[in-house]
Amino acid sequence: MSRLMKMAIVSGTTLVTTIAALSGSAGAQADSASIRAGRQLADTQCAQCHGVDRKAQSTNPAAPAFEDVANVPGMTATALMVALRTSHQSMPNIIVQGHDAENIIAYILSLKRTP
Repeated sequence: MSRLMKMAIVSGTTLVTTIAALSGSAGAQADSASIRAGRQLADTQCAQCHGVDRKAQSTNPAAPAFEDVANVPGMTATALMVALRTSHQSMPNIIVQGHDAENIIAYILSLKRTP
């Protein structure tokens, strides 16, 4: 392999690694911003019934605490999106859409306990 080809491979690999690292850190910042926004929405729209903080008890016995929801085995963002868009007998008909739903979901999933 020629010296020029080796330099091209090393440069390409460095570029790809740098882009991956930068996009990962940007994603982490977006995630923390989503979690903060979701927490604020949860406080204003959900805390009347649900325990929204870690270890918080729900004021309504029919409304599970967000930490409990996050730790249901197999809980995913998709499952939470379906839950938010499905009416429940014991839940008021609150419409949470778009980024608000994504942010609340990010906050709920941030409450998952790590093994």
